Amino acid sequence: MSEDAPNARAPPPETPRRPVADELHGESITDPYRWLEGDDGEVREWTDAQNRYAAALLDTPHREALAERFESLGRVDQYGAVTPAGDRLFQEVKRPDDEQPVLYAYDDHAAVGTDEGTVLVDPNEWAGDGTVSVDWFVPGPEGEYVAYGVAEGGDEQYDIRIVDAATAAVVETVEDAGRTQADGFAWVAQVADAVSADADPRGFYYVTTGAAGGDGDAGGDADGAAMDDGADGDNAADGQLDKTIRYHEFGSHTAPVEDHVVATDIGETTWPTLATDGDALVAGYVEGWERSDVYGYRGDPTEAELRSVLTDYDAVFEPTVDGDRDRLLLATDHDADYARVIATPLSDALAGDAETPEAYDELVPETDAVLRGIERAGGRLIAHYHRDASSELAILDADGQRERTVDLPAFPTAAGIHGASDDAEAYLTVQSFAEPPAVRRVDLDDGTTATLCRQSTAVEFDIEVSQEWFESADGTDVPAFVVRRSDVDPDGDNPALLTGYGGFRVNRTPTFDRFRLPFLAAGGVFVLATLRGGTEYGEPWHEAGRREHKQRVFDDALAVADGIAETGWADPDRIGVVGGSNGGLLVGALLTQRPERWAVALCHVPLLDMLRFHRFLLGASWTTEYGHPEEDPEAFAYIREYSPYHNAPEADYPATMFTTALGDTRVHPSHARKMTALVQERNTGGEPVILRVEDDAGHGVGKPTSMQVRENSERWGFVFERLGMDVPRSN
Repeated sequence: MSEDAPNARAPPPETPRRPVADELHGESITDPYRWLEGDDGEVREWTDAQNRYAAALLDTPHREALAERFESLGRVDQYGAVTPAGDRLFQEVKRPDDEQPVLYAYDDHAAVGTDEGTVLVDPNEWAGDGTVSVDWFVPGPEGEYVAYGVAEGGDEQYDIRIVDAATAAVVETVEDAGRTQADGFAWVAQVADAVSADADPRGFYYVTTGAAGGDGDAGGDADGAAMDDGADGDNAADGQLDKTIRYHEFGSHTAPVEDHVVATDIGETTWPTLATDGDALVAGYVEGWERSDVYGYRGDPTEAELRSVLTDYDAVFEPTVDGDRDRLLLATDHDADYARVIATPLSDALAGDAETPEAYDELVPETDAVLRGIERAGGRLIAHYHRDASSELAILDADGQRERTVDLPAFPTAAGIHGASDDAEAYLTVQSFAEPPAVRRVDLDDGTTATLCRQSTAVEFDIEVSQEWFESADGTDVPAFVVRRSDVDPDGDNPALLTGYGGFRVNRTPTFDRFRLPFLAAGGVFVLATLRGGTEYGEPWHEAGRREHKQRVFDDALAVADGIAETGWADPDRIGVVGGSNGGLLVGALLTQRPERWAVALCHVPLLDMLRFHRFLLGASWTTEYGHPEEDPEAFAYIREYSPYHNAPEADYPATMFTTALGDTRVHPSHARKMTALVQERNTGGEPVILRVEDDAGHGVGKPTSMQVRENSERWGFVFERLGMDVPRSN
């Protein structure tokens, strides 16, 4: 520790209280730190002071020792998912010296993961500090072109670029497309009746939005208003909530507002996803993580206008277009809590002849595992299931009949599942708590897999995983993964770190984290709780943890924390908690409801002021998950009961680190700022409460390797020190 670093009892920077009172549904709500919602010079000075305070407290021997270890752990070979298209395979590869992944095109699966392919995009060669990233890519129907999204500083505001896969030349650009993602991009073939091998793409459909906090001009026809980041409480809708579907023809424009409008007037809580066979377009309008409508179009894309396919049902319908059989597949939880797949001829759907789910044939029936999605490959279907929060893969024939399963390790997570229509093979990434991510090629004829490349992280000890169950406050059994070194016993003497998410239908499944290895090597126990709010056990599991039931999520996590202490997996006095985004809300609630439970808390890019979350950035789109505290008196009542910012008591708080980033276009930094000031004010104990703010980062995507190493050194150093752990010399 440096000589001028403050000790744990050194006071944090002073934060002026400037109370603002609002009346909501008959109750006066006082906000002492409303001014920290601003982005003026005073807030910048306050942020700089908090960063200096945090940096001094984080300058410890633990951080220094971990930084050296994490430099080697961070700089390893990493391999993204493989996407086949035409005669090519596309993959992002990140070498130890790279700050960002490089996009390659390969001619053969034997070359995947090597340097023998064609480099299409290398962000490491761009000017800057490594914070400009390629966050997604979509190959053309025959692999002749690739679209990719470029963002700066993790802000998820994209330029779309099209690169020629043969020459690596950028041939088309659409600038300032906003929050465009891979599932909001769909290629259009040159010919109107089918995709042919010798036809270049004619253009593409894409979802575009206004800028974060901007006026929505990229969205085009919606009158978005600039969000006021000041403290007057009158923030208007964020530009990102103004969404438009457009068609871009090759050789036409560079600005979205010049492209043909396919659909606009898309609600704040609705996010479109696009699917195509190169000819017909199908759009799923997902509303609030609870339902969706389906629209479609076939014809001249320069005149495209979406028409109703299947609407007005309280269920989710996720479209896949099977161009080989001219059919529309919909993965849905309609009459199926664990989901199933229904199908109808695509021409019937687009003609309006299949307007009810009953008009569709059941292609893949519901099972006792939760269906997460389907992928077309080699004339078959691959069904991805979650059973007890781990992946299962089944190979089905074209009629949905199960042929075989795919070989996977224990407690796996499968992702990036991609196949080509002509070849009896598919590609996917697989990882577990104990095995680094690996890219595998699947033989669809027998279900076997072959590893093509694997993250080059050496694990120098045996990792053991068990799934255990704990009773929540309402009697519900809640599972959790307990991860530890194989020789660690439940003797009640182990430091432990708990995490979870619990919302938005997000399933938390086993993942490998190379930066977690020193913690496990030092005898730490890592616990991933399967909290209600996800769909690990179907839509009822989600419903049981949202809106008026949100407190159940926090109760679930507390039950797991108490349970690992009672069963001996953790020393009751050495349990930490970590989470981000909606998981940061979880940490905030646990911190304020049971501050004495935790030895350390890490709260990353969090939502914490739940009476104003809807006023900033994407917050308005989350009211379907949380409820609307201004418009709905009942929602106000139950949100008021748990909102961390409004329920922080005077208490001896554990050592607490809040983090946020100025480029976060999802969750506004004001949540972490205000909560830091409040907890620092109300902390009656001697443990530090700190705030770490990144300038050139966003909600989490696109971070360069150097930033990942530094952040993890600081965060894990904070955990090691507060849980009384020694840093091991190796893994």
